[in-house]
Amino acid sequence: MNIKEIAIPSLLKIGSGKIQKIGKYLFDRKFTKVAIFFSQGIESVVAKELYDGLNKFNIEIIHKDNISDINIENVVHTAFKIPSKTNVLLGIGGGKALDYSKYCAHILKLPFISVPTSVSNDGFASPNTSLLVSGKRKSVKSTIPYGVVCDIDVISSAPEVSLFSGIGDTISKITALWDWKQAFLKGFEDFNDFAGLMAHNSLDIIYESNNLNIESKEFKYKMVNSLVLSGIAMEIAGSSRPASGSEHLISHGLDTVSKNPKMHGLQVGVATYLCSYLQNNNFDNVKEFLTKSKFIDFMISNPIDKNSFMEALKAAPSIKQNYYTILSQEDSFDRAIEFINKDSILKQILK
Repeated sequence: MNIKEIAIPSLLKIGSGKIQKIGKYLFDRKFTKVAIFFSQGIESVVAKELYDGLNKFNIEIIHKDNISDINIENVVHTAFKIPSKTNVLLGIGGGKALDYSKYCAHILKLPFISVPTSVSNDGFASPNTSLLVSGKRKSVKSTIPYGVVCDIDVISSAPEVSLFSGIGDTISKITALWDWKQAFLKGFEDFNDFAGLMAHNSLDIIYESNNLNIESKEFKYKMVNSLVLSGIAMEIAGSSRPASGSEHLISHGLDTVSKNPKMHGLQVGVATYLCSYLQNNNFDNVKEFLTKSKFIDFMISNPIDKNSFMEALKAAPSIKQNYYTILSQEDSFDRAIEFINKDSILKQILK
């Protein structure tokens, strides 16, 4: 019997007014001495509710930082400056603050609680961090959060670009799962059925939703749930495979070649549209979802440089060694170019 221990968040709170309850959540779990990391500009947004809640339960702030960079050397240096009496780390904000504090917690073997103020991708609930290593953005293995606290009221006030990025990252599980299963069928790697099921279920939460009013709290609640399940699927699999495939390779390529790369989930969403066509995998459904959610309209108004996209597409298969996706097929590049040049939507998004 193949038995594997997996870590999942012990604390999961999603709903309205959750920031002010963080003090109670910490107190209930006997976390009384906390280090807090904020994204730039976020502390003033959440300060009153957060600090009132912490003071009410006598939670002591041992260390506090506002994060502007994610250089791994700075992260390690900060980790060892945090006083030893600290018993929990709290990251509040966007990707940088969460990645920074998550990796500090991983180094110190302390519990980490993720408090995203936007949901532009599934990183807030994943076992990985995105950091600068020798000047290049790298995905670095860390530890899945002990807890996730997501205040829907705060999420709702985030810029709309974050919401559309989250939509793009959510739908990408369709193509990522196809790539992973094909890699398994061709004998390149193992497939974890439970992780695959979890990732598929993360997709169903939003993909089969009858409510595509993206401004509604119901939609945002379901999207947060979806992204949390995606993070857990990666923990179960022991890799990013359940949530990252050909579409992410194209996005990584864009990050390298583009002078002005878009937010991660935006690039991934456009690449998912293309890759689902190449895979002959739910393309009509992907198109319908991205249309009804207004993702396509947003990207038409915020186009991606076509030359950069072509360059990223060509480079994508070689970005990860021994990593099979639809882009590994010999005719995939030619088929992609043909589709890009004839598809009415991509003609408007890629300029």
